[in-house]
Amino acid sequence: MPVITIVSGIFCNKESIVNRIAEKAKYQVVNDDMIVAKAHQLSGLSEKSLQRAFTSKTSLFNNFTHEKERAVAWLKLSMAQFLEKDKLIIDGASGLFIPKSVSHVLRVLLIGDVPFRIQSASRDNGLSEKEAHVMIKNHDENLSAFVDTLFKSNDPWANSLYDMVVPVDKMDEEKIITLITDHLTSDVIKPSGESKKAAADFSLSAQVEVSLAKEGHAADVFSREGNVTLTINKNVLLLNRLEEELKTIAGKVAGVKSVDTQVGKGFYQTDIYRKHNFEMPSKILLVDDEREFVQTLSERLLMREMGSLVAYDGESALSLISKDDPEVMILDLNMPGIDGIEVLRRVKQTRPEIAVIILTGHGSEKDKDTCLKLGAFSYLQKPVDIDVLSDTLKKANAFIKQNQMKTK
Repeated sequence: MPVITIVSGIFCNKESIVNRIAEKAKYQVVNDDMIVAKAHQLSGLSEKSLQRAFTSKTSLFNNFTHEKERAVAWLKLSMAQFLEKDKLIIDGASGLFIPKSVSHVLRVLLIGDVPFRIQSASRDNGLSEKEAHVMIKNHDENLSAFVDTLFKSNDPWANSLYDMVVPVDKMDEEKIITLITDHLTSDVIKPSGESKKAAADFSLSAQVEVSLAKEGHAADVFSREGNVTLTINKNVLLLNRLEEELKTIAGKVAGVKSVDTQVGKGFYQTDIYRKHNFEMPSKILLVDDEREFVQTLSERLLMREMGSLVAYDGESALSLISKDDPEVMILDLNMPGIDGIEVLRRVKQTRPEIAVIILTGHGSEKDKDTCLKLGAFSYLQKPVDIDVLSDTLKKANAFIKQNQMKTK
């Protein structure tokens, strides 16, 4: 039987429509949370980082971590494994992962105009007009960002993405359900040999993307009957070396017959291709009010393939931590406003998993004892040898990974 994917604007009666179709057609519902949960089981990535792939919020560290690209790779693999079954309703944005070449999928968009959605929000959820506007705006922005990630287009309502666009503000629910279920008997979307092959190609592409992600790489992957094409979208100096490395990784995936590489449009932009180094932290927050020093330190870390963000005072650092997920903080003690010891204390109270390295030129032995008792990973004095700092960062990264393994 065909698969149904349903993407919807918020407050478009999706829940009722999905449940009634599932009951009428005897279909199983698979939603985004289920796709995320399976991806979490497969990858070990946190559900938070996987869910972030569906939103407009990209980590500020993403250029160094490829976090979103890794999340998308695992989510695709999760989706591909669910797609091995039939009689499914894919409820949510996850359905957009399935390529158009998989033709035994009925792709449905449920959408209504904003006044209708506001009225629905008020009637069904008791929201004010202002609250509904905010929620509609946020939902639409997140869906637009997700579509942009997949298709380099930020129009989630584009007709080209769907087989059926249903105006829920102009049709009653009974007619919508009949319209969708009647289409399930169409010869156009009946499972065929070619469509099943396309689903297998999708699965193989996802497996290759995951294999690349495991090695710290990110590339667009296309597969057709075991013949894989990798597209490099960021500039790299040693292109031939990168191509050979990607081919070697992809070639080891079961089912891959051949691997070709090409450069995409993004290759000619100013972005630089970076392989993620799993031995070193790539989400480092530098907190120091000495601007010249901290900017130089950031550049030196970048030369060693470590990504960092800079905050010039404690308040800015705490604000950034509340919005993002740094792994390591390199923290000065003497700063205007909130000093380093107070920042350390607050970080360890709210985000104890962050490894905090104190790097100061003015601390005393008493300060050192206080910092270590509060949970600082290490205490270093300025000026610090970059190799010593790099070794400390490597040890901090190992410590973080060890703790993550314990909590699984």
